[in-house]
Amino acid sequence: MTSIHPSVRIGHVHLKVAELNRALGFWRDLVGLEVMLRRPGAVFLSAGGYHHHIALNTWESAGGTPPPAGHTGLFHVALLYPDRAALAAAVRRVTEAGWPLEGASDHGVSEAVYLRDPDGNGVELYRDRPEAEWPRDEAGRMTMHTKRLDLDALLAEAPG
Repeated sequence: MTSIHPSVRIGHVHLKVAELNRALGFWRDLVGLEVMLRRPGAVFLSAGGYHHHIALNTWESAGGTPPPAGHTGLFHVALLYPDRAALAAAVRRVTEAGWPLEGASDHGVSEAVYLRDPDGNGVELYRDRPEAEWPRDEAGRMTMHTKRLDLDALLAEAPG
């Protein structure tokens, strides 16, 4: 079996959207990503000045609809926040805007909140716990679970 180099990271995701300004209302105005570049049919967004983490394009999807349930495609794109307070601030911004959440889970290794963008793409806002806090089995191997995340406790950690 061939292994990938351990330093490889996922660099960016391109999402097909129906309408750029509507998608920007979510990814820029609600999530908080910065527009790095705008071209005909595409916008490139970033956190922290990277060339782009999320690209939105209408090259094959202008005016389109989300794929129906039961079809293949992107399950979700995950935005990793550096700590619990930063995740809490992001979730507070989303909930105060009235954007619907689809779920909130404690996975042992991480805490995650799930929602959809205007084009039906799944979005996960999450933070990883320090590795020393990960649940482990009797042999010391990392395990995961899915339990209800206490949103009120999370939101209480949002700054200001």
